[in-house]
Amino acid sequence: MSIPFQGTLKRSGGVSAAIVKQLKSLTLKPVNKVSIKFDPFHHKIEETRYFMHYITAPKVQKTNLACKFKTEVVCDRSDPSVTFKLANGDEVIFKSLNLSALEMFKLYNKHITVLAPKETDTAQTIATKSVKKATGIKSQSKAKSKK
Repeated sequence: MSIPFQGTLKRSGGVSAAIVKQLKSLTLKPVNKVSIKFDPFHHKIEETRYFMHYITAPKVQKTNLACKFKTEVVCDRSDPSVTFKLANGDEVIFKSLNLSALEMFKLYNKHITVLAPKETDTAQTIATKSVKKATGIKSQSKAKSKK
C-alpha cells in the first residue's frame, strides 16, 4: 500500500518570481506622484529601497510617463514611508516599516491599480476580399476611380 501524493510537483520561484508576477499587473495610470521617504541609517530600510528600485524601473514608468518620482532622504531616524498622490486628489500612504517589498506591491495592486481606467479596444475589423464579395461591399478606392 502506498501513500497518495500530496503537494506541488514543482517548487515555487521564490520572492523574486512573486514580485515579477505583481509587477506585470502594476500600472501607474491612477498616480500623479510617488514620494519615497526614508532614513538610510534606519535598521529596516532594505525592503523600501527594493520597492523603490522595482517601481522606478523603465518598464513600470512607461505605464504613466507623467508620473513624478521623488525620493526624500532624511536623517532624523524616522520610519520609511511611500506616498502616492492619485489623479482623483486622494493620497495613499504606505508606512513601510514592517512591510516587505512583495507586501507593498500586493497592497498597491489591491488598492491603487484597480482605480486605473479600463482600456477599451477600438480596433476596426478588417474586411477580407472574400467577406467583401459575400456582403457586396466595394472598396472606396475603386468606387472613386469609376466615377
